[in-house]
Amino acid sequence: MKHQTKPTIMILGSEHLANPGMDSFNRKMDDVLAPKRQREIEQLVTQLRAFQPTKIALEADPSRDTKVNASYQDYLEDTYELQRNESDQIGFRLAKQIGHSKVYCVDYWDDWYKVFPVDDDKIDYDTFAKEHNVDYRLESGPPEGKITQDEDGTIWVEPEEYETIIDTYKRLNEPEGRLADHQGYLRIAQIGLGSEYPGANWVWYWYERNLKIFVNLTRITESADDRILLIVGAGHVFLVQQFLEDSGDYIIENPLKYLDGEGM
Repeated sequence: MKHQTKPTIMILGSEHLANPGMDSFNRKMDDVLAPKRQREIEQLVTQLRAFQPTKIALEADPSRDTKVNASYQDYLEDTYELQRNESDQIGFRLAKQIGHSKVYCVDYWDDWYKVFPVDDDKIDYDTFAKEHNVDYRLESGPPEGKITQDEDGTIWVEPEEYETIIDTYKRLNEPEGRLADHQGYLRIAQIGLGSEYPGANWVWYWYERNLKIFVNLTRITESADDRILLIVGAGHVFLVQQFLEDSGDYIIENPLKYLDGEGM
């Protein structure tokens, strides 16, 4: 077998399965702990296993590594019930099946809002756009489905039809969708007038977060034989993959091959 010259990374863009409501538009997921959804997730994990990852990286800040891996160790000992989030349902489940002793936290989150509070005028592009009658967030149109809004302003999109887990992940990992997400951030960057750049300031911070996710991935890379699976919100995929590709240090594997069952 020819020895690899570079480590391999595969990025799996994901929904937030536990419905944390953290995005501009949040796709409403039904209960993934229901038996039918559990069977679908087990099938997804079986197909992803064919990638044969040596490390599984999760969307959790490295400061949470001890807590996350304590939960994972409990799961290995059958004393922890998987929560609804994708890190548990996919990451923990797959890592245990393969026999990994730990998982890796590679997000950058803890300091994200310490520089600017969420409602700071310097980054509150949403309020700025509405006050100036320019809602860039809606220019490309909302996702398909029933739109509802909570009292706290969280916007939910309820799917019109049932979608299997495999089909959900196929949709989330199509290149066209990831490019559309990125273009949406670039529209946000344009929000501002004169010396005010709330959109660009927020997008600058978004770039910083994804750049540091890339750096955290390099920090867990130990050899050319590494095969790293990153499970992350789909909105992150475009930039993190761009940084990995531009570095020239990694082979990028396409998850669609495994989602289509071709890698099995």
